[in-house]
Amino acid sequence: MTYQAPSPSVLSSMLDAVSFDKNGLVAAIAQQHDSGEILMIAWMTREALQETLLTGRVCYYSRSRQKLWRKGETSGQIQHLHEARLDCDADAVLLLVNQIGVACHTGRRSCFYRAFSPDGLKELTKPEIDPNQLYGHTHA
Repeated sequence: MTYQAPSPSVLSSMLDAVSFDKNGLVAAIAQQHDSGEILMIAWMTREALQETLLTGRVCYYSRSRQKLWRKGETSGQIQHLHEARLDCDADAVLLLVNQIGVACHTGRRSCFYRAFSPDGLKELTKPEIDPNQLYGHTHA
């Protein structure tokens, strides 16, 4: 399935339906479209969601950098949108994506690589790529 962007008038009404929080953010969960694997959670502003829906390339909002963050702009680990869904309360977005490379800044496919266990946190997966190769510096 190839993603198709909505028309401007349809896009505007869809964005108006989203319940952004007091900081203008909405939670966005990225899920691999064909396997169902949960990859990451991030935040989107109206502008980030609009860009994502218009271009089909996922764009988030970086709270630490206070600016738009186009997934893969520094690492090359891009997310292509297949479908976007809004939850029942309109306060969370599910992005069905095709993840190119790893999604996590630690070099893992998914950010959800630790499980709570009786003995503490259990690491489920190892990095697939050294974060230094992704960003040129160390990420914990």
